[in-house]
Amino acid sequence: MTEDIRRAVAAERLDQAELLAGLSEEQWDAPSLCAGWRVREVIAHTTLPYRSSTARVLKEMLKSAGRFNHASDRMARKDAAALSTNDLVSTLRDNAEHPWTPPGGGPAGALSHDVIHGLDITVALGLDRKVPLERLQLVLDGVKPGHVKYFGADLDGKRLEATDLDWTFGEGSPVRGEAQDLLLLICGRTLPAGRLS
Repeated sequence: MTEDIRRAVAAERLDQAELLAGLSEEQWDAPSLCAGWRVREVIAHTTLPYRSSTARVLKEMLKSAGRFNHASDRMARKDAAALSTNDLVSTLRDNAEHPWTPPGGGPAGALSHDVIHGLDITVALGLDRKVPLERLQLVLDGVKPGHVKYFGADLDGKRLEATDLDWTFGEGSPVRGEAQDLLLLICGRTLPAGRLS
């Protein structure tokens, strides 16, 4: 299973690199679904592990008094300002098989990270990219109530039902939609109107 996930990670990174290479500068500067981040900050964030040393990350964490999200935001903004879009795309493409995983997340966590942030870009830009269902299945199979709490999503009394996968989550009134939209809902993202029923 681990090797299947690693192959999925590499494929997702390569797919995203190809898509990003075709974006205009205006699209790179457009807002993503990540509050306060443009497309370029999102990719600066996802490529950070390939470009930055452990020492840099620890130093930034100390500056932020241990608040990871605060340090992550500052690094993404700084790197997005310093790197060209070509640099960011090349870094993503050249590190498709990089073994980075988020703390405690393993390869499945790396896939989740890449898929979610890719959707933060494509959905915000109105691009009709569909994440392959087998990748979404791997991500959604790992969703736990703790993830909902971490992202601050309000899913009390709701049962998420994917219309394109055999997947449900939670109990209550049904909320139906494509698997990738339900994943974004779990992550506390605000979706464009009409994507869920």
